[in-house]
Amino acid sequence: MLLRIQLFAGLAERLQTSVLSFSVERSEITADELKIELSNSFPEAASQISVSFVAVNQEYAPGDFLITEGSEIALIPPVSGGDGQARALAQSSDGRFCITDQPLSVDEVTAKVLNPDHGATLSFVGTTREMTGEQRTVHLEYEAYIPMALSQLEAIGKDVDTRWPGTLCAITHRIGKVDIMETSVIIAVSTGHREDCYEASRYAIEKLKQSVPIWKKEIWDDGSEWKGHQKGPWDPTASL
Repeated sequence: MLLRIQLFAGLAERLQTSVLSFSVERSEITADELKIELSNSFPEAASQISVSFVAVNQEYAPGDFLITEGSEIALIPPVSGGDGQARALAQSSDGRFCITDQPLSVDEVTAKVLNPDHGATLSFVGTTREMTGEQRTVHLEYEAYIPMALSQLEAIGKDVDTRWPGTLCAITHRIGKVDIMETSVIIAVSTGHREDCYEASRYAIEKLKQSVPIWKKEIWDDGSEWKGHQKGPWDPTASL
């Protein structure tokens, strides 16, 4: 069977394509087996493939998931997350979750969670910093697997509501070029009480950085590097 595999960030750069046509001499293959075959076929990218996750039809697939021809397949390298009503490239039906390539507005995102019965509202704003140690960043470039990223943002909102019933959450993430001191992500949360608000906000931030397929490329004066998850083995399906 012939599989069409979407690639992103450093993996796409290494293989010099964003869509890979890959033949498998079977009618089905597990996600783990596919990674092994890809690593054997592209040894120059084997280290990146080994730490990536397979997504099938915009959902993270367990290693034993059987892939068949015609599925929407993506190889997801470790994500970086972010650390209006602008023009939305993708937006949830309720408008609370959005991916855009335009500058972000804290007021516009926060307004989506304001509620007369909620006494606490927090807005987390992730911006581009210039210095990391002695390394100077010129700007950042973000890339996303947009349809899956949006569904993962919506899943965070549902998870937050399950853990802290009644909590409202809104997330907008920018992609493309983001300059120093500009905003890449805004997470707004409102609850009845401040303790839940702090906890829900932190949870949403950490879950975004763990599971949403958005990648960050740091551009320096003398080079660049894709940044991904950097806290040990990466598992986007693990519980926080």
